[in-house]
Amino acid sequence: MKTICILMLATAAILSPAKSAAADILIENVTLIDGDGGAPAPGMFVLISNDRIASVADRPVEAPVGAQRINGEGKFLIPGLIDTHVHLRGAADPGKKGAKADRKTARQALSSYLYSGVTAIYDAGNDPDLIFSLREEERSGKLAAPRIFATGGIVTYPGSHGASPYATLVDDWPEALPLIAAHADRNPDVVKFTLEERGWGARPLIPFLPVDLLQRLIEFYNDRGIRTTVHTSSELRAREAIYAGIDTLAHPVIQGPITDDFARLMGVKKIPMSSTLTIGENYSRLAEHPDYLDQPLYRAAFSEKEIEALKTTTRKEYQERSWTWWMKIMTPIAQENLRKIHSAGGVIALGTDQSNGPAVHREMELLVAAGIPPLDVITIATRNAAIFLGKEKDFGSVKPGLAADLVLLNADPSVDIDNAKDIAAVIKAGVIIDRSSLDLAGVAAP
Repeated sequence: MKTICILMLATAAILSPAKSAAADILIENVTLIDGDGGAPAPGMFVLISNDRIASVADRPVEAPVGAQRINGEGKFLIPGLIDTHVHLRGAADPGKKGAKADRKTARQALSSYLYSGVTAIYDAGNDPDLIFSLREEERSGKLAAPRIFATGGIVTYPGSHGASPYATLVDDWPEALPLIAAHADRNPDVVKFTLEERGWGARPLIPFLPVDLLQRLIEFYNDRGIRTTVHTSSELRAREAIYAGIDTLAHPVIQGPITDDFARLMGVKKIPMSSTLTIGENYSRLAEHPDYLDQPLYRAAFSEKEIEALKTTTRKEYQERSWTWWMKIMTPIAQENLRKIHSAGGVIALGTDQSNGPAVHREMELLVAAGIPPLDVITIATRNAAIFLGKEKDFGSVKPGLAADLVLLNADPSVDIDNAKDIAAVIKAGVIIDRSSLDLAGVAAP
């Protein structure tokens, strides 16, 4: 059997990530963080056969003839990271006649996720033609990308939050049936609704989806085996969605502190809640501390031109927006709400509401800053995120039978979550990704 050092992998072992066939791989003597909340386990042996984890053992195992061997000594193996709230860049501007989707931008954004160790994403609202075609390319092996799950267009009430030209707008029952049937025919993985009577921040009141109609919509999609999620930002609307039968929540409560009773409710119901702290915090972060864009993961995700524009034009816009400073005040409230729900036994799932891989690492940092231990944050970013998607029996943990979506790290993320950025290798569906060959907007670190 061929022995391969993870830092000097042979070219034959890492083919084009969109075309490679999975092979047998044995990761030896590695410290395992399984994603299920267990303490780091040193001296573990993980065998990958085709696209699945074949065995996990605390002693040497016999690998098939010809298997690749990876020396995991001094390294740490975690499940692939998952982002449960993405809006992938590249959608065509529906307000411009004849506008076309920028598929190159979309592909580069997808590459930034793989480069950052993210092996699955859920797009929570986009140009349906773009996102569903990318999903098909990824699933057929034609596109180097994380696993793509999507709603396509969101489903909401006319004039409500998210009522874009890409949305399916419903205002009555059963008149809505032809519209939502057409939406369901595109096989969305998780359908997203909005239940928001205000635009975010200090915007005026807007129409919103009646709760009885929301309940009918949830039942319609659930009857077809399709999970649901909902945009809410207040405890009141989150409760209404829960009582209507929603499967997941697309955001934390950010409009104010939650009650202890709501934290207990989330602990009992185990309804996954996407964390999405990064989207609000990003405004003041860029306005006040733009140097974060010099980190290697950001340098890979964005071109020099994009970074320069972010540091100048976009930064100035953010500094002048009242929204930026409102979100700086409200984000710590959302952090504390998430901590309380986590402490009560609720299921927090990592989500960013952004379109780049590095944001996933920032989200983990913000969750740790909220008072959640790093080891728990790894579970939030892996197993819990898979639960959000209804895919915990397919991936999200390191256990036999699950998909071999893994990240090998050079340092221990349970000690310092920043160590999750120190990536030695990314494995998706049993294939070692050649991170240097990904179609990135920026430049991969040497």
